[in-house]
Amino acid sequence: MPTHARVRAFLESAAKRRTLFTYQEVAKALDILPPHSIHQVTEALERLMEEDAAADRPFIAALAISKTRGGLPAPGFFDCARRLDRFADGQDARTFHAAELNAVFARWDGSRNN
Repeated sequence: MPTHARVRAFLESAAKRRTLFTYQEVAKALDILPPHSIHQVTEALERLMEEDAAADRPFIAALAISKTRGGLPAPGFFDCARRLDRFADGQDARTFHAAELNAVFARWDGSRNN
């Protein structure tokens, strides 16, 4: 199974439990090995964001956060969201991320099959 598909399955399961993971935790849970394991995870997350934008879904990638950014994803998440016309210059990152998380939790709340 391709890395991005494995990451999606992992994050959809996490969404049902309303659980966030650092990039390193995603890499470890899926045995994505060095070198460049975090880069592999972020590439997969950006692909998921592209898929979600095309399907008009919330960004499941919002569940992956940086261990050093106070509960927010790394800047690449916001850069990708901007490229996909979902995040505007000047928009508050924390507010945008919280809205994406709420939408992800609502979509994958575990009470229905998506």
